[in-house]
Amino acid sequence: MDHPETKHDYDDSHEHDSHTGTYITIFLVLAFLTIVEVYVPEVYSSEWNRHTKMLLLVILAVSKAALVGMFFMHLKWEKPWLKWIALMPAYMGVATVILMLETVYR
Repeated sequence: MDHPETKHDYDDSHEHDSHTGTYITIFLVLAFLTIVEVYVPEVYSSEWNRHTKMLLLVILAVSKAALVGMFFMHLKWEKPWLKWIALMPAYMGVATVILMLETVYR
């Protein structure tokens, strides 16, 4: 049973920063990027600029994934080695694209 005068194992002498404003800002940025992502196919609907459409959609998707990973998965505040481990699927994706491009242009 804990008594008020009992010393706890944790040190509450420093306050934890509230990241609520940051999370709301990131949420609004993600919402804006999603709206842009919905309208990109309508704006770039011509056949001659389909590569531009695909490039923009990939850039938007990667940007959104990076924001979610950095802020909502707290990778921004983690140690560098953990960030490298968390990015392993991205590395594998890049390697897969390079291998596919190599077979296409062989």
